[in-house]
Amino acid sequence: MEKLYTTKATATGGRNGHVTSSDGALDIDVRTPESLGGPKGKFLNPETLFAAGYAACFDNALLSIMGREKIKATSAVSAEVSLCKMENGAYNLAITLEVEINGLERPEAEALMQKAHSICPYSNATRGGVDVKVTLK
Repeated sequence: MEKLYTTKATATGGRNGHVTSSDGALDIDVRTPESLGGPKGKFLNPETLFAAGYAACFDNALLSIMGREKIKATSAVSAEVSLCKMENGAYNLAITLEVEINGLERPEAEALMQKAHSICPYSNATRGGVDVKVTLK
């Protein structure tokens, strides 16, 4: 496997701490969500960061395929990430990707969505270990 890009982020303090990236682009506090006992207010948390990364990555996979196949359409991807407690007490994620593709008939959009799911790095990284549901809006 050929590495194309590497980045690094460092967290201190866990869910009630701080995250920075090695390039300085990310430098932000994270907090436990209010629904899990965290403080009131708007704070980032690991699930939000993961959702943002997955949505951007999947949309880029769509755009890449559309460019390569000269498909004229527009897309938007929303990623919903849930923190889940498993029966054995461990934690995992459940993810729903809601994909919107404008400018294509539904069968073509569904085929494009499946192609993107097969090449997206986040999809490949989670395949087999995380429940990922991909739906076409």
